[in-house]
Amino acid sequence: MNHQSLVGQFAHIVGPDGIISDKTEHDAYVRDWLGKWTGLTPVVVRPRSTTEVSAVLRLCHQTHTPVVTQGGNTGMSGAATPDTSNSQVVLSLTRMKRIRDVDPINNTMTVDAGVTLAQVQQVATDADRLFPLSLGAQGSCTIGGNVATNAGGSGVLRYGNTRDLVLGLEVVLPDGRVWNGLRALRKDNTGYDLKHLFIGSEGTLGVVTAAVLKMYPAVRNRQTAWIGFERLADVVDALRGLQDICGDSLTAFEMMTQASLDLVLGHFNSARSPLQSPVAFHVLAEVSHTSATAATTPFEDALQALIERGLAVDVALASSTAQAVEMWGLREGISPAQVAAGHAIKHDIALPISSIPQFVQEADSICADVRPEFTVINFGHIGDGNLHYNVLAPASLGEKSYKQAVEQLNRLIHDLVAQYGGSISAEHGVGQLRRDELKRYKSSVEMDLMMTIKRSLDPNHLMNPGKLL
Repeated sequence: MNHQSLVGQFAHIVGPDGIISDKTEHDAYVRDWLGKWTGLTPVVVRPRSTTEVSAVLRLCHQTHTPVVTQGGNTGMSGAATPDTSNSQVVLSLTRMKRIRDVDPINNTMTVDAGVTLAQVQQVATDADRLFPLSLGAQGSCTIGGNVATNAGGSGVLRYGNTRDLVLGLEVVLPDGRVWNGLRALRKDNTGYDLKHLFIGSEGTLGVVTAAVLKMYPAVRNRQTAWIGFERLADVVDALRGLQDICGDSLTAFEMMTQASLDLVLGHFNSARSPLQSPVAFHVLAEVSHTSATAATTPFEDALQALIERGLAVDVALASSTAQAVEMWGLREGISPAQVAAGHAIKHDIALPISSIPQFVQEADSICADVRPEFTVINFGHIGDGNLHYNVLAPASLGEKSYKQAVEQLNRLIHDLVAQYGGSISAEHGVGQLRRDELKRYKSSVEMDLMMTIKRSLDPNHLMNPGKLL
């Protein structure tokens, strides 16, 4: 079937307002957020309902038309970008914005896939509850995209990944059938838990159209501190010490090197370091309580203990909400500062927390040996073992040399990650960025199981082809 005929049938399903066929208006849909990948599509289809998604996928199934599902298009692995064949339809869910249900007693809400993360957070706040997933792109990223990539963020230490925040899903299968798994239950022992097939599947098995999300009691009291260390091993010891004293109230434990902070300070002229002097490693730690009158002394005592034990060399405790926001601004400013600096070779990796100091020591040595002119920008959610071990190349480096450096460092760093029993993708997903590397770091049995599931649900390989597998 030719593209013009398809566009007409899609328009009949979603209406003329749900179709973007003019290629001059496709740029936001065919280019990824980082600008690494640019593709082509004959049409962007924007349904408003699950019924419309079902009809679109049924038509694509009948005509063997490949589909790339897209939410806020804020991913970092090229998982939502079509290829250059001009054959893949982009299915954008950003018009699916319905809040279907809010149940403060059950601590759940049910929302369409196109609702942004920030909107979900606000819905929870309006119900005097908390939805704890927090990402730098929360104003743009959508719940469907969060589910499809099993998004992480800064609250994983206490609340877990997106997988831990989802109770039920509604999914349109590749042939157009709808699986309604929107059950707001914490116990349902009636067979396979199918939702976990689709969480983290990057749109390769079906289209998530709605989700039942967990809510938690609202935070009434929050304390934020910036802590300086000279050794990464002391950072890991400090994490254990804070957890021993603060327990589950420790919500965030974010680490960045001095080089990472310097990058932010150089990019944002108004930014200032919370500490008086440079240190090797900085940590942003935060505790939160559901009681407005919760005692704040345990956290302060724990911070003082870090100083007395010789682990921390300096501590700055935020005295106001504004100061806490400034601290978080420094942490969240690393990614945009890297984009502005250009030529960042990114490694989104997960490791056993106990292995992180030794891993970083070896990785730093590798980078110093093979690329001494590059700068390591190492930061991340160290409380859950997720490092963004990135390497910044000089701005003067040519494109060909940059690509060679990417291949060289990816292989060296990821091989080292594998030696330590880690993962080459902690929260950004595989997409097309890590697709070809996956076979090197997963066993043949694991890859075969994944492909068996893919063939079972999508035998024609129409869903997000060229991504993940």
